[in-house]
Amino acid sequence: MSLVKVKHIVLVLSGKGGVGKSSITTQLALSLSLSGHSVGILDIDLTGPSIPRLFNIETSKVTQAPGGWIPVPVHTSDPASGIGSLSCMSLGFLLKERGDAVVWRGPKKTAMVRQFLTDVLWGDLDYLLIDTPPGTSDEHISLAETLLKNALPGQMAGAVVVTTPQSVSTADVKKELNFCAKTGINVIGVVENMSGFKTCLKLPAQSYLVRWSDSRKSSMAIEERFSKENEEFGELAMDDDSQQGNNTDGSDNSADEDYTHDSGD
Repeated sequence: MSLVKVKHIVLVLSGKGGVGKSSITTQLALSLSLSGHSVGILDIDLTGPSIPRLFNIETSKVTQAPGGWIPVPVHTSDPASGIGSLSCMSLGFLLKERGDAVVWRGPKKTAMVRQFLTDVLWGDLDYLLIDTPPGTSDEHISLAETLLKNALPGQMAGAVVVTTPQSVSTADVKKELNFCAKTGINVIGVVENMSGFKTCLKLPAQSYLVRWSDSRKSSMAIEERFSKENEEFGELAMDDDSQQGNNTDGSDNSADEDYTHDSGD
């Protein structure tokens, strides 16, 4: 298995599409790399690979070597600056054009995921982040089965679950938490993405486009699904699902209405 030199494997999951899993994966990878850790990203979102575009390396190609594939480098390590190496593997590198559709049935997806897990030559890595598609389907089952069967003791760090504050999103994220419980994957924490925005960086209040109370109820409902030893990692802007929300201080943000609904005139 090509993961024998990887110290920690972290899955980025969500039951809902469009919540920003690839963006969170990118930010986690950059934060870890800039902290001096060697990081790899495995993008198993086979029908919608976003990682190559997020790192602006879409034109790069995977190199075939004896024993497997060499991942595409984003940047090399720089010990003098305290920066670790960062590399990626994605089906996006194997497509001729960005718009090429991947029309595969379940068995072929399963085979591709297993090949990514066994045939990519990562080398020594502190962290391997695995960006997943939404749901709990073929890719997730293949991923969980392969990792739980072949991972070394302590190698599977767990999963970061990504949601947005709307109840339609958190309802699907609860299903992902159930998937983690059934497969024995530890949930490290939850990120509530696109939670709000600030109209003025000098003021502490943050405006929520989803009502603050509804957002908190959704977050609390999710938090009940995993142990108190885990944590909610934080909130990231921005969301556009509601007409009106509340500020973090509890006040109504209707004064911000002209800003949030600016027609651009």
